[in-house]
Amino acid sequence: MREAFPARRRWLAAGLTIGGLVLVLLAPIPLQAAPQERRISISARSFAYEPGTVRVNQGDTVVIDLESTDVVHGLYVDGYGVSAQAEPGRPAQLTFVANRTGAFRFRCNVSCGSLHPFMIGKLVVGPNLTWLRAVAATLITAAGAMLFFWQAGGERQDGAGTPA
Repeated sequence: MREAFPARRRWLAAGLTIGGLVLVLLAPIPLQAAPQERRISISARSFAYEPGTVRVNQGDTVVIDLESTDVVHGLYVDGYGVSAQAEPGRPAQLTFVANRTGAFRFRCNVSCGSLHPFMIGKLVVGPNLTWLRAVAATLITAAGAMLFFWQAGGERQDGAGTPA
């Protein structure tokens, strides 16, 4: 009698599952995935922020040190509802937890001149990659176990699908 699922296929499924797990868990990723305090200095000057784009991970506590080099400027972060205002020679500090992923604008909330509406920057909050790897490893393990045991159960039946 011919087996529906030979043992070789079961071992192939197990090998592919282990290989997938090793790939997900050991593939290089950017360093720093655990939440931490991120201190960022932003300089505000004539209708621009430097740096114009800030990247953090989800869950990070973000501390922004805002410095104005010319006139009074503000910084308001859309989506988080937090703001700070700095004068020349008097920096300000803004602290919040980046708890949502996505791209958020930060803008000057103090009228600072004719091009004030165009004084915009971007905060990019990325995913916590350690958590995503754990989810991927769990899904691969579950799929591999289901395939392995489903094929093992198929070997106990004869060709007609009834138990031997």
